[in-house]
Amino acid sequence: MARILIADDDDLIAQMACDILLDAGHACGWVTSGEHAWDLMETRRPDILLLDQDMPGMSGVTLLRKLRGSQFFYDLPVIMFTAMTDEADETRAIYAGAQEYLRKPFTKQGLLSKITDVLMRRGRDLHVDLKTRVAREAGFLEETSSLKRRWV
Repeated sequence: MARILIADDDDLIAQMACDILLDAGHACGWVTSGEHAWDLMETRRPDILLLDQDMPGMSGVTLLRKLRGSQFFYDLPVIMFTAMTDEADETRAIYAGAQEYLRKPFTKQGLLSKITDVLMRRGRDLHVDLKTRVAREAGFLEETSSLKRRWV
């Protein structure tokens, strides 16, 4: 089971996607703007963000770039979720850091397949903030257990 946040300004599409994900055993909710998604994620980090590319206010690509520049959300899996059909839009989303791209209208199987693919690629690694990850990879942080870390 994954915690999935949907950011889409179309309530009908968001509700339909949420229903499919809930029926598949995931925890799911949605917001209608990029600003609301950012605010919510600051209090509770989802496992995956399903992000509409074209929203009023902060666009999906703008939010995605903000996430990739954040030390807390740099590694958050994002599936760009959009009605845009231009290949340049897909390229822009992938270049900005989206793991997958799902076009609307979508099918139940298509949505669940993308979610499963992203979860499998992510594996069971727990998120760590960027400062800790860099310290670990540079050899300055020693893992003594899954709960205790010690700076060396």
